[in-house]
Amino acid sequence: MSLHVSSPAFSNGSEIPRKYTCDGQNAAPPLEWSGAPGGARSLAVICDDPDAPSGTFTHWVLYDIPASSDGLPERSTAGSPGLNSFGKTGFGGPCPPKKDDAHHYHFHVYALDLDSLGPAGLSKEAALKAMRGHILAEGEVVGTYKRTA
Repeated sequence: MSLHVSSPAFSNGSEIPRKYTCDGQNAAPPLEWSGAPGGARSLAVICDDPDAPSGTFTHWVLYDIPASSDGLPERSTAGSPGLNSFGKTGFGGPCPPKKDDAHHYHFHVYALDLDSLGPAGLSKEAALKAMRGHILAEGEVVGTYKRTA
């Protein structure tokens, strides 16, 4: 099944506002979704950048979001924060090298048949491993960001 994922802060394929980046307030953007199946017991969000020079860079891992949720407000504290590639829990905003072209940030939302993936602080890899076989639906919205000199 497919979830419809969007953000009131940017449209799919468009630029993420500076406020949600390392050049702004580094705030987690608001997200909205619909289409979670009735059997969903929790949701998870993973945001990553496949355009990073050293390989895919994870900006956000968030899980154990109540299944009754239809989105996350800006700077949400819902769910359990996982470990991002900055080595911190929570959201780390887009921050591509200034010389790079625009990077693409995939905000992927998963509807799960589990109440919990485990303790806070899971890496993206550990979260995905815990989700294996438990994903009922998924979807994403993609934003771009390019730093100016």
